[in-house]
Amino acid sequence: MIARIKKTTLLVMLGLVVTMSAIAQQSLLKMAEHHYDNLSFVKAVEAYEQALTKKGIDPENAKLARIKLADSYCKLKDNTNAERVFNELFNGDTDINAEPIVYLKYAQVLASNGKYQESQNIYNIYNEKASNDPRGEEFSKLYSDVSVLSKNADCYNVDYLSINTTASDFSPSYFRNGLVFVSNRQNTAGVSRVFQWNETPFLDLFFLEDLAALGGSSSAAGLGGSSSEETASSKSKKKKGVGLVGSDEYTAPTANDSETLGSFGRGISLGHGYGDSPETDSERFDGDINSKYHEGPSAFFKDGQRVIFTRNNFVKGKAEKSSDGINKLKLYIANADKNSWTDIAELPFNSSEYSTGHPTLSPEEDYLFFASDMPGGFGGTDIYAAKIDNGNWSQPINLGPQINTKGNEMFPYIDENGDLYFSSEGLPGLGGLDIFFVKLNATEAITTPENLGTPINSSQDDFGMLTDGLRKSGYFSSNRKRGGDDDDIYKFERECELQQGCDLIIAAYDAETKMPLDNVVIEYTDAKGNIQEGITNEDGSLTLENLDSNTEFAFSASRDGYNPNIISLTTEECDGEPTRLEIPMTTPTDKDALAGNNSGQSGGVQGPESGLSESGFSNNTSCTIRGRVLLQNTSNPIDGVLVTLRNECDGSTQTAYTDNSGYYEFIVAEGCDYTLSGSKADLASHDKTVSKLSCANGGITADIMMFGSGDIVAIENIYFNYGKCNIRPDAREGIDKLVKLMREYPGMKIEIASHTDSRSPKDFNQKLSEGRAKESAEYLFKRGVSRNRVTYAGYGESKITNGCVDGVKCSEAQHQANRRTEFEILQMQ
Repeated sequence: MIARIKKTTLLVMLGLVVTMSAIAQQSLLKMAEHHYDNLSFVKAVEAYEQALTKKGIDPENAKLARIKLADSYCKLKDNTNAERVFNELFNGDTDINAEPIVYLKYAQVLASNGKYQESQNIYNIYNEKASNDPRGEEFSKLYSDVSVLSKNADCYNVDYLSINTTASDFSPSYFRNGLVFVSNRQNTAGVSRVFQWNETPFLDLFFLEDLAALGGSSSAAGLGGSSSEETASSKSKKKKGVGLVGSDEYTAPTANDSETLGSFGRGISLGHGYGDSPETDSERFDGDINSKYHEGPSAFFKDGQRVIFTRNNFVKGKAEKSSDGINKLKLYIANADKNSWTDIAELPFNSSEYSTGHPTLSPEEDYLFFASDMPGGFGGTDIYAAKIDNGNWSQPINLGPQINTKGNEMFPYIDENGDLYFSSEGLPGLGGLDIFFVKLNATEAITTPENLGTPINSSQDDFGMLTDGLRKSGYFSSNRKRGGDDDDIYKFERECELQQGCDLIIAAYDAETKMPLDNVVIEYTDAKGNIQEGITNEDGSLTLENLDSNTEFAFSASRDGYNPNIISLTTEECDGEPTRLEIPMTTPTDKDALAGNNSGQSGGVQGPESGLSESGFSNNTSCTIRGRVLLQNTSNPIDGVLVTLRNECDGSTQTAYTDNSGYYEFIVAEGCDYTLSGSKADLASHDKTVSKLSCANGGITADIMMFGSGDIVAIENIYFNYGKCNIRPDAREGIDKLVKLMREYPGMKIEIASHTDSRSPKDFNQKLSEGRAKESAEYLFKRGVSRNRVTYAGYGESKITNGCVDGVKCSEAQHQANRRTEFEILQMQ
């Protein structure tokens, strides 16, 4: 009896423990939600981490908690922990039924940690879930070969400045003979106030009075124009007050202890001095500009008498919040008064409902450029401009979709030429914010944004550019040292000419078979009048780098057995990414060969005196090739299709249009091979081949199938070895037909889709299909098909066509039917 009572008591106590644990867990989750909703992310992280360590949390609550925990780490710019939580969230399964934004943030975090291949895979999934957002496709494309952003790496020398601290120091601007920058370092007496978002002190403006304190002849160049080329001796001298980057304490560890592309940059000086405390003193900016809230980036008028700066919505001792309870940023203008700043007033286009900040002035000081998330933008924060006319301000104008994206564009800077530098996380970059350059005509972009690449950009946040009109020297901000909120200011000098020309990929191919041709000799004359020469590789391609811009080139292609061909290209067509120039090569016709014989050349083709026809056949029997042209997926007839018939005996062609019922007909000679193709706007067709035509039954019937946007077309005979992604040599015939089709229809864009059967684990099949789809796409790219025409995706066993799912017994042939590669036409032009 006593034992039973003890056992019952124990069970009750255990039940109470479980209940109390569940209550504690729910309490932690509620606390975490409260902190998350109130933008107090440090506290939210602590509560979510504790809640997730408790046993018994149900899977759905755990998923939601990890999503918000990962986002909190993203907000704190702690990408290492963000990746850890995302990995726990997905746990090897990319199909977790989460919102697309979760995949986007996961991809961004992986890129910020320098894991570009993994990021590319997640971007591909995001592209499927948010097909209206071009970031998925654009970032995935870049991460297939991120080395394109390092071609100017050796041109730059980057130094860590001695004004930096362990606090956040960023966004310098010129004022008088010095620099004004933003920092949250604590060097003031009194009560320390912190920003609840990340538990750091509020930002203030600081002033380095004399740039010479940073040393080096290029310091003065930042005041508008670099004076002259530095001498070799001046470059070799160590600059006073400039620390050096790259000691092992701060360099990302790798297998061979080398730098990691995109993480810490290249071209950064090696050595010691990458310290945590400033070697050069700077002071908190005088006057009433600094308040007890955030002050951010500033822009000073050339006369030094006025400044426009960023501050929280706080004026005359009063803070205001938006309708959703957030204290937004605003732009303010102030006038100089001896050693102070007075008449602080906000600009007329500010609002308590959205933020404005990050000001920069045009060279003539007639335009103010800034960042804002005001309504009507493209997403996140956009770059805007407002005209200044005798103290009057126009309504801001958005700089448009060529610059602004669904992501965040911010930290604009206008150089002395009126051109724009800005940071973006929405344009393809190395991770986090990258710095971009675009030429402007007033407020209109006249070039596409150019990513500055390494070492200016890294896998972390890079922003706050400040430079001269030639980009010879200047400053920028980055948190590459430790990530997070440890922003620092860096100085750069460019020591060689930038590789800014056009990269061109020439693809030579057989005009008839559409297959690539190796050993094609390409000749052209460069801008200096020198004849240059290259030879295509086994994939029929030749890459030419850094061709002079705004120059017309004539590329001459020649190969034994083919007619020479000359194609012109003007490099102003280049947009920062490699351009493809396709050069078709034709073989001499029989008439060309006969002409060669008449010129005394030897040849095996017999002339008319031999008694043979020009086609080489003595049989003059005629019959018909007739048929219909049909839509592939509906079998509906198509009228008005131009059908072309090519006689492979002599190369002659006939054409005919289909009637209202889709019919066509040709009178042809017996014994030859014939090729049929159809042509109509917004449609494509596979060629139809008739071999050794016989007239025994009066001819044959040959239907032609056509397809257009939205149609899915199977690629025949694409085989892979079990568990492998590489295309077998005996399987290339089918995909070679696709290469040919892409050449015939240069305006066609497709998605390659790979599918598996159901006989392996779901995750294995998914990854296998993704690898096979990518391999198929790479096969096209290597044969000169432009990357912007092809997307690819693996669907694993998610689209079984014949019911052969797990648990259903099927024959090998039925399983084989599901192991297919196909393409969907996304666009026809």
